[in-house]
Amino acid sequence: MTLTVQSRFRGPTTSGNGGYVAGRLAARAGDGPVTVTLRTPPPLETPLAVRPAAEGGGVELLDGSTLVAVAVGADSEGDLAAVEPVAASEVAAISAGYPGFTAHPFPECFVCGPDRSPGDGLRLFPGRVGDGRTACAWSVGADVAGSAEFVWAALDCPGGWSAPIEGRPRVLGRITALVSGVPSAGETCLVMGALVGTEGRKTWTDSTVYGADGRVLGRARSTWIALA
Repeated sequence: MTLTVQSRFRGPTTSGNGGYVAGRLAARAGDGPVTVTLRTPPPLETPLAVRPAAEGGGVELLDGSTLVAVAVGADSEGDLAAVEPVAASEVAAISAGYPGFTAHPFPECFVCGPDRSPGDGLRLFPGRVGDGRTACAWSVGADVAGSAEFVWAALDCPGGWSAPIEGRPRVLGRITALVSGVPSAGETCLVMGALVGTEGRKTWTDSTVYGADGRVLGRARSTWIALA
C-alpha cells in the first residue's frame, strides 16, 4: 500500500503540508482521535509505503528505509479543547491582519500560503485576536468538501500562527486530532487557533474548525518545532 503527496499539497516548497499528510495517514489508523508524529519532511510526488508500525500499533509512512511519519490511535480526546470562537462579524477584520501577508516562511503553503490562488490552496489567513488566539474563515471548495484530510489540513496552520512564526519559522512535529464532521461545498467555516505554550524549540497550540452552523468539525493539539 502506498501514499503519494501531490505537489499541490505542499507546505514548504519541497515537502507536504504536515496537517494534510497527517490526515491522509490518520485515515489508515482507525476511528477516534489519532496522533501523527512527523519524523522528516514528507517528500512530494513520491510513492511512500504505508505499513503496520513496528511497535505500539498504528501505521508507518516510509520513503524507502526512511521513516517519514507514524500514526497511532490516541488514548483519549481529553486534551483536545475547543478554542473559543470569535463572532462571525469579527472574522474578516481579524483575518485582514494576517502576518503572513507581509512575512511568510512558506508562502506557497497549501493551507495558509498567500501565493496560492483561489481553488488551488485553502487560503486560510489566520489573523491574531490579541489574546493568544487566531481566527480566519475557510470558504470550502467542492474539491475539498466532504473529506476528513482537509479538516486535518485546516487544523494545522491556524494553530501555528498563534506563535510568531514569521520571525522564527516552525514546522509541525506532532498533531493529535479528532475529526467529527466534514464541511459541505460552499460552506464557510470558522477556524480558530490558540497558543498553549513554548519551551525551547517546541511550541504547543490548539485549533478548532467550526461549521457554518457552529458545529465542531475538528479539534487538535499540535507540537511545533522551530527550525533554528
